[in-house]
Amino acid sequence: MSRIGKMPIPLSNQAKVEIEDKLIRVSGPKGTLEQEISEQVTVKVDEGILSVQRINDTKTARAHHGLYRMLISNMVEGVTKGFTRKLEIAGVGYRAEMKSDLLALTLGYSHMIYFKAPDEIKIEVPDQVTILISGIDKALVGQVAAKIRSFRKPEPYRGKGIKYEGEVIRRKEGKAAGK
Repeated sequence: MSRIGKMPIPLSNQAKVEIEDKLIRVSGPKGTLEQEISEQVTVKVDEGILSVQRINDTKTARAHHGLYRMLISNMVEGVTKGFTRKLEIAGVGYRAEMKSDLLALTLGYSHMIYFKAPDEIKIEVPDQVTILISGIDKALVGQVAAKIRSFRKPEPYRGKGIKYEGEVIRRKEGKAAGK
């Protein structure tokens, strides 16, 4: 039995779950999310607790068991609390700012980089070296954060670039002095 898949998902009184055939819809104060469910698993709601069971013991059913349990759990958490990723910018002259609905990044290139986030994602820039990405879909928040980070990944010699909050950059030693 999947250790993740067998764990029940507690539903708060804020989250509402609707199951229609193989489509699950979770709605809450922050919005609504939908997910299509595999034929290998079934979803049941009993007295504020949602559970996911697999139909048989095949390899794909076992894999889908834990996967769909986590997807549904993330949906419930997203519509009630939401998800946030924080990016930090390091480097002389590197900065970020919001220009209307575009994120403008100055990252040492000869041009500025403008990024338009999807409608479901909210980007905030509290100061020039911090970017906050928030939304209800965990996968989309992570994907947007990864896209912004890819504009200038942290380099190992000076640590300049865009990194996730708390990410540790392994630093390398520079070239040794000649004899």
